[in-house]
Formats: sequence, C-alpha cells, structure tokens
Amino acid sequence: MRILIVEDSTTVSKILKHLIMQELGYQVDVAPDMSSALALLEQHKYFVVVADLNLPDASNGDIVRLVLSSYKTPCIVLTSNLDASQRRDILKLGIVDYIPKDNRYSYQYVVKLIDRLYRNQQVKVLVADDSVVSRKFVRMLLEHHLFQVIEANDGEEALAVLAREPDIQLLITDYNMPKIDGVELILRIRESYNREDIAIIGLSNDNDESLSAKFIKNGADDFLQKPFVHEEFHCRVLNTLDSLDMMRNLWAKANRDYLTKAYTRRYFFTEHNGKEGEVSTLSVALIDLDFFKKINDTHGHDVGDQVLVEFAQRLENAFGANFTVARFGGEEFVVAFKGLDSTKTTTLMNKFRDQCEANPISTTAGDLTVSFSCGVTTKSNESLDHALHRADELLYQAKSAGRNQVISQ
Repeated sequence: MRILIVEDSTTVSKILKHLIMQELGYQVDVAPDMSSALALLEQHKYFVVVADLNLPDASNGDIVRLVLSSYKTPCIVLTSNLDASQRRDILKLGIVDYIPKDNRYSYQYVVKLIDRLYRNQQVKVLVADDSVVSRKFVRMLLEHHLFQVIEANDGEEALAVLAREPDIQLLITDYNMPKIDGVELILRIRESYNREDIAIIGLSNDNDESLSAKFIKNGADDFLQKPFVHEEFHCRVLNTLDSLDMMRNLWAKANRDYLTKAYTRRYFFTEHNGKEGEVSTLSVALIDLDFFKKINDTHGHDVGDQVLVEFAQRLENAFGANFTVARFGGEEFVVAFKGLDSTKTTTLMNKFRDQCEANPISTTAGDLTVSFSCGVTTKSNESLDHALHRADELLYQAKSAGRNQVISQ
C-alpha cells in the first residue's frame, strides 16, 4: 500500500510519514510542492493522497482538484486555516475529509482515517430511503470513504436485501418509508441480528424530538437529523463502525480460543444445549490428538502450539462452514454436526482423518505426521453433557484399540 503526502512543512510531513509507516506499515512518498507531487503521481498508483490545501506553487486547493479529477484517488486535506466558504467549496469536491494541522492528535486522526479507508473497502453498507435524492446523497458520501453501497427503496426491500446479503455490516435507514418504516425495519432486523452482527443508523427530517430516542431504544446504534453536514455524517458512521469492531473483538475474546481461534467450550454449550422441546438431530465428534505429549516433550511447547493451530485450522476448513468446531482444552477438540446422524458423521471424520495422516503439519521442527482418535455419538433425548460423556467413552475405546481411528455409537 502506497501513500503520498504533499506538504511543504518538513516537520509535518516527517511526523505523518513516521506515524503511517510505524502504525500501518505502508510505503510513504513525500512531495514538498505540486510539481514534485505530479511527478510522483505519474510514476505510482497511490491508495490515498494526503495534501496541504496551499502549496508554494499551488494555492486554493489546486492539488486537491487535480488528485480527485485526473487521478481518481481519495484525498485527505491538511489545512491551517479554513473559513466557512472554503470549507463548503472543499467538501463539494468529494474529499475524504479535511484535518486541521493543530496538534499531534490531528496527525493520529489522519492515520486512523487511512486505516479505516483500507478496511472500508470490505464493508457493505445498506441505505434504505424512499427518497431517491436523499439516498443518492448518502451513497455519494459513503463512496467517498470507499464503502460498498447497496440501495433499497423502502423497508420491505431492505429486508429482502439483507436476506440476500447477510454480510452487510451497516444499515442507514430513513424513518418515513412506505410499507415498513425505519423503526419497524429495525425491530424486525433485531429479531435476527445482534448488535455485533450489524450496526444501524437512523435518519429523519421530522421535528419530533423523541424520534432519536425511539430509534435507539428500538435497536439503532445512532441517529442523525436531516439535513446533516458532511463531517457529522462521516464522524457518526466511523464511530459506529469503530464500536461495531470493538463489540466483535470483545465477542471473539469471550467465545474464541486465544490460541487456535476455534470456538470455546463455553460457546459450544451455549450454542448446542438446545431449547426445551426442540427436536433436531445432532451428532458430536470428540477428538484427541495422538501422542501430543510426546510432541511437546520432544520439540517443545512452541512446536506443540503450532500443531494445535494448524490442526484447528484444518478442522475449520473441513467443517467450519456448516458445523461448529470448538477446542475443549489441551489437545482435545469437538465438532457438532447438526442435522447429521452418527453414520454420516463417522464417514466425514474418517475422510478427514485420512487427509490429516496423508498431509504432515509443517513446524519449525520440520514436518510432523499427526494422527487423532475420535469418538462419535448422536444426541438422543438426553442432555448434551450426557452425549459428550458417551463420545468420550468411545474416544477412550479408540485410544485403547491402537489410536488413529474413529469409533462411533
């Protein structure tokens, strides 16, 4: 990733270059004036240009206009002074944002903004609004920040889009829409999506002072009154996504194993204990790596950790898309096969066992052939604990029978 800084102040450019390289690891070029910048722009493709509004050979934002129009590159503006008229003019150009050169926090904000732009490329945003003009305006602002934007004419269409595109991370919805209004849309979405699944920002041009509270109490993360200014919109969107990232990180820490990133034992039981009266076929495969202690004793725990990480990844690649893979502790893992009986589960586990045996795990101590033993059982009219206890007994039989095999109920 390559960044261009166009800034005539050596101090400012040095600080920015240092922070970007240190915190993001991106390659940074510096140009002290417009002519130097043009030479670099002809040589390289830049992800973002960070440009001073006034340069020795170009005033009044000439470099910004050129970067946006001729090179189609996102531009962050640095400025010492910006009056209301200049602010309106510069925002109309379609810049990412403008940053005052006041203090060190300003420079850190530039770094944060560049990082957010990079991540935004993978973020889908759904804009639901029956006003074409309003919808297109919001879309334009989002695309300045490199989001993938999908539009919906009303709440009903928004629900259909979400069903089709479950990886949407942010919904921006107007209040007054036909068929399903914004608040009703949020209520329906929150029936299926938690706050760590999707963030929601409500919009409205109504003067009802209780509307913001109504949105947030019913599941929105934030609310904006129309008409809004560019900066407030971008700040609200970025803060909402930062909060979403934080919630997801906290959720992952609570539910993912710190080493292998497989689900934790706690998550496994929460997910599969089932509700009262629920009837569904569920088979569990309890897995234990063979002679794992010998790997730790011979090669050290670092190599043992490498084996655990790779084995967990193989389980995830093989079964994670449709089933639940969890680490129960040490070298023991479990996979929950919802909808499959023990016969089908055993077939899948034997196929996976053959693949593992045929493909050694690469470690710093060399390639190691790792096998596992497994007990498979199907949960009947009993607790998950009892089914796992039976799987554990079958696993013990597999160990006693010589290891590297799957024994089922």
